[in-house]
Amino acid sequence: MGTEKSSIRRGWTLAAVVVLGTVACAPSQQAASRVGGPVTLMSNGWIDATATLDPATTPVYEGDAPMKFEFLKDMRKGDALTLSAYSLGAHSGTHIDAPMHFVLGGASIDRVPLQPLIGPARVIDIPDGVQAIDAAELNRHEWKGAQRVIFRTRSSLRGWMASANFHRDFAYIAPDAAQLLADAGVQLVGIDYISAEQFGAPAPMTHRILLGKGIPIVEGLSLEGVSAGDYDLIVLPIKVGGHEGAPARAILRKRTQ
Repeated sequence: MGTEKSSIRRGWTLAAVVVLGTVACAPSQQAASRVGGPVTLMSNGWIDATATLDPATTPVYEGDAPMKFEFLKDMRKGDALTLSAYSLGAHSGTHIDAPMHFVLGGASIDRVPLQPLIGPARVIDIPDGVQAIDAAELNRHEWKGAQRVIFRTRSSLRGWMASANFHRDFAYIAPDAAQLLADAGVQLVGIDYISAEQFGAPAPMTHRILLGKGIPIVEGLSLEGVSAGDYDLIVLPIKVGGHEGAPARAILRKRTQ
């Protein structure tokens, strides 16, 4: 417990630095960033596991709101300042589902506590040939005892979070695996495509099981350069009042012990 509290304190400090660094990032640092892929932040071991929001490269779930980014004013075109407008769905790119998404009376994204969003996480590598992460597949991996579980799947191997094409055959978490995770007291579950649920599932049971236990789901993580293992995680959604989800910034740092 003392180690986790210490990690959280370090995480808060680094999160503040990351936010400020993002705002004041020098052009040379921006040029070094690979669109859609993870990059090391400030040489301190943190990896950006956030998909870049860009209509040209970010997949949108079939039927969801399209993304539209535009410049209202642009200094490159002679305006006195640069000013943008964003239009996008709450579940665009890397985002967090709050209980309200599928649970009547569930917590909205602004009411999700910080506790599950910051702390130790285990990244589990799922082979490319596996689409359904069911209980049998989950139990092939060392997941028990992990406080937060993140799945790195075929989506990372194929670069799907940096492709505007929506792929229906993404890997998903089956309800029986979700039930095992919920029963074990896992605090957060993450995956590297824009839904944890099977495309076309007759009912959103995976979401209902996890969100019904108050377990936030992080979807759309960018894990191309992330290996399996234990990490410190910080994933913070935009604080939107009264809604069921929001885009988030997610960073990971390999744990040394």
